[in-house]
Amino acid sequence: MPKIDVNKVAEILKKNHLDPAMLRRVIEEMNLAVQPDPGEEEKPPPVKKQFVFVISDPEGKLPKDDFAGWVVQIPEDESPATTKDRIYRAAYEFNATRKGRMMPAKTMGDTLENVPAKHFKEAEVWVKTKTPVLVVKTDNQIPMDDLKVVKGGRLDEEDED
Repeated sequence: MPKIDVNKVAEILKKNHLDPAMLRRVIEEMNLAVQPDPGEEEKPPPVKKQFVFVISDPEGKLPKDDFAGWVVQIPEDESPATTKDRIYRAAYEFNATRKGRMMPAKTMGDTLENVPAKHFKEAEVWVKTKTPVLVVKTDNQIPMDDLKVVKGGRLDEEDED
């Protein structure tokens, strides 16, 4: 719907010989209607974020086994190295609350799964997966030697005749 300026509406009403008292009341009411609400302040632009994957490796097995971890986001211009500190800060803030004193977050898993989002938001970290997800290792190669590509079909191993 097109917007029209209050002054333009006032001119149109004057041209149509509206009672001056009525005209004044209508214009005052329109001016009040176009005023922004005090609760509707301009919000800052949303923070650009980057994804970070936090791997659960309590026994130091990183090179040889599969892992579970969590996906989180931090501001785009921040270093991923600050991710753990941000999560620790959220855990400390939660543990200082009444609920946190009753059931404190003692591990990274407890923190990511049970701490409310408001504590993470204050630490500028957004948890995307509350339950851990599996990590699959890859050598970053696609083996093409034994595959035959069929258009519109699936990849099958070549038949040996």
